[in-house]
Amino acid sequence: MTSPHLAHAYRDCRRIAAEHGRTYFLATRLLEPERRPAVHALYAFARMVDDIVDGAGAATRTEASAAQLDRIEHDLRGYLADAPTTFSTAAEARILIALADTIQRYSIAPEHFWVFLDSMRMDIPGSPNYRDRYPTMTALTEYMRGSAAAIGLQLLPVLGTVVPVEEAEPAAAALGEAFQLTNFLRDIAEDLDRGRIYLPQDELAAFGVHDELLTHCRESGRTDQRVRRALAHLIAVNRGIYRLATPGITLLTPRVRPAIHTAATLYSGILDEIERTDYAVFTRRAVVPQHRRLRVAARELALATAQRAAAN
Repeated sequence: MTSPHLAHAYRDCRRIAAEHGRTYFLATRLLEPERRPAVHALYAFARMVDDIVDGAGAATRTEASAAQLDRIEHDLRGYLADAPTTFSTAAEARILIALADTIQRYSIAPEHFWVFLDSMRMDIPGSPNYRDRYPTMTALTEYMRGSAAAIGLQLLPVLGTVVPVEEAEPAAAALGEAFQLTNFLRDIAEDLDRGRIYLPQDELAAFGVHDELLTHCRESGRTDQRVRRALAHLIAVNRGIYRLATPGITLLTPRVRPAIHTAATLYSGILDEIERTDYAVFTRRAVVPQHRRLRVAARELALATAQRAAAN
């Protein structure tokens, strides 16, 4: 990263990660310094796209949002082909410059980014594949293949593995899905405000939960007992995905394991906070308290330091 322009691009990505991804950024601090810029670039790209999609609530913006994603994909393909023709804004271009450098530096398969963008288009009203409801967990998992699993697969080459990358991919994809489902459970009210429900309709229905009941809970600020039972069930499902994913952390390069273990611990801790507040997801956003985040990070840092000392 000798180019001042590239260094500026990475600094932008770091700022975005620090401002918007507190748990993510804290975990990144446990990585070796040379790996951090790449992780910041991946985060900044995902955040940029998410902000574009979340701005698509108004019907007047849907076409512009879809076109913006198309421009971003076009520009990223151009940077990767060393033939940039930038149609994005200056801020977006800086993120794409850092991202393209990260993709090339770590030999990340570009397909993971195209799959991610395809899933994001599913969130934009008016797009051909738009969906605001998911009838089954299978349908939701297909969405998460691009929105979450792909992000785990993007990160894997940056983190490094002690086995062939292909062997570590299922666990990395599962951890991405576990994080995403936690987001869906935490952000149910925010998603409702955008007209979306990212929880499987059939599993909600099994507990007597339907769209009108969720809307009533949002408007009243009270979580109905039927919704509590449905959320408890889906939290158990979510924890099952974490249990499948976390053994894969041992397949990563030893020095990055504390950071990923910290991220998994803190993100799954959001589920504890939902339970602790008696599923008050319609009036507050569950967050892991700062003292717990710092305690977990300090413990993992101490463990990593001890392991490095033993290895030396």
